[in-house]
Amino acid sequence: MLRNARQTKILELIEEKEIETQEDLCKELEKVNFKVTQATVSRDVRELGLYKIAGVEKRYRYTATRKREGELPERMRALFEAGVETIQAVGNIVVTKTMAGYGSNAGAVIDLLNYAEIVGSIAGDDTVFSLCNTSEDATAARDRLREIAKNL
Repeated sequence: MLRNARQTKILELIEEKEIETQEDLCKELEKVNFKVTQATVSRDVRELGLYKIAGVEKRYRYTATRKREGELPERMRALFEAGVETIQAVGNIVVTKTMAGYGSNAGAVIDLLNYAEIVGSIAGDDTVFSLCNTSEDATAARDRLREIAKNL
């Protein structure tokens, strides 16, 4: 589970900050209590399909291979499928229940999917609440998320 949490945090960090090198990424991870080596970060970068683009503050920055709505690296798809237990729509909210400790990972995956139906999500230890504009949007988002979590 540590690798999943670390990789989720990497995706969050590169969205929030311009991170130019693996060494910078190691330092950022250590700031949030992940003890890592450069070799571990190198493997994570490869598994997550990260690449560099031109930065605003720095010459280059890491970014994820997310090009369009619903696109998700296979590693993240497998993480979501493995950790999710149920997905249901309640009014205009999609409630995703996960195994203990997987809530933040599932929330990061839902955010990466960038579904138009989902306005935003809040993740806890084993639950993700995803807010939608309408109950119809929530039903559509639930169905799309269930397709990813094939075991449901």
